[in-house]
Amino acid sequence: MAGNSQRRGRRMTSKAGAPKGSGGKNRDSLAGRGRTLPADERPWHKGYSGTEKLPQRTAWKQEKERRAAAEEGRAPKIGTPGSKDTTWGRGGGRGTPAAKPTRGKQPVGRGGPRVAPGRKSNPAKDTPELLVGRNPVLEALRAQVPATALYTAQGIDVDDRMKEIVRTAADRGIAILEVSRAELDRMTGGVLHQGVGLQVPPFAYQPFEDLVAASVEQAAPLLVALDGVTDPRNLGAVIRSAAAFGAQGVFVPERRAAGITATAWRTSAGAAARVPVAQVTNLTRALKACQDAGFLVVGLDADGETDLYDLEAAVGPLVVVVGSEGRGLSRLVGQTCDLTVSIPMISEVESLNASVAAAVTLAEVARRRAVEL
Repeated sequence: MAGNSQRRGRRMTSKAGAPKGSGGKNRDSLAGRGRTLPADERPWHKGYSGTEKLPQRTAWKQEKERRAAAEEGRAPKIGTPGSKDTTWGRGGGRGTPAAKPTRGKQPVGRGGPRVAPGRKSNPAKDTPELLVGRNPVLEALRAQVPATALYTAQGIDVDDRMKEIVRTAADRGIAILEVSRAELDRMTGGVLHQGVGLQVPPFAYQPFEDLVAASVEQAAPLLVALDGVTDPRNLGAVIRSAAAFGAQGVFVPERRAAGITATAWRTSAGAAARVPVAQVTNLTRALKACQDAGFLVVGLDADGETDLYDLEAAVGPLVVVVGSEGRGLSRLVGQTCDLTVSIPMISEVESLNASVAAAVTLAEVARRRAVEL
């Protein structure tokens, strides 16, 4: 209407008020719903393998899949209810834990480390190891690696390797357990397992004091020490050489060094069952204890002061110390050794692999001792 813009008391702002937001009232609705549950933890999925009550709808889905698989002549793609603990973190809504776990603390009711696919868990040293993969498992069984259980995933393709794996495990009396693929994924921490896993018990190490005492009682005491060797295949190869050339034992540090795993056992070709292996807290103190017991400690070093072929002390009580793959002997260990020995080489190769160097040295020691006899 003309003239209204000039009237007294006219409105200078829009009638519409400020836009209304959540004002903090619905802040919780903006929060995330937590991680996406895998199929074996979803009660509404046919792959559900949880320990909670199976919903009627899920049971119907699984039964439908069983009938379809039977008609098509294949394994059903369903879960195994009751095989996976899903009681942790339930009750807080769909996919939302009831109580958020605190960092560094384990939630109540959690039955073990929950590892996402693609991540490897770090089991304690005294827990069984799970060796996975068809070739590694088959090689371990052929090498008579001690095992307590064989896990096979449901619905996997059975080839000649799987047939031999199952047959060998059955002949050795190893328990064979069939689990869902999702459960095997959880057990292996998401590592590629090819549908099979072999549970290997923790290795029983010999007490270091018993190792030294038993060696001293022999006519020609010989021990091998490894300084920071981190590759279990090198450790297994050294144990195999120690058995071949008459060493009475091997000892390794507890930290920053390889221990006896299924890989080391397999590389040793069963020698780990015949040669005692000890773990020591401090390698330098262990070497000094060997010196007090009458051993001569010899360290392998590319720049060693003595040629291996001139090692006349090889006929007496001897400890051969092998350095790590990269840096060789550590400073304190090198200072503790009575002498350092180098292996003569005619080529420009800077150094030998740790296990190869140990084998060459032990073979020369065995040759000298055979000549003395």
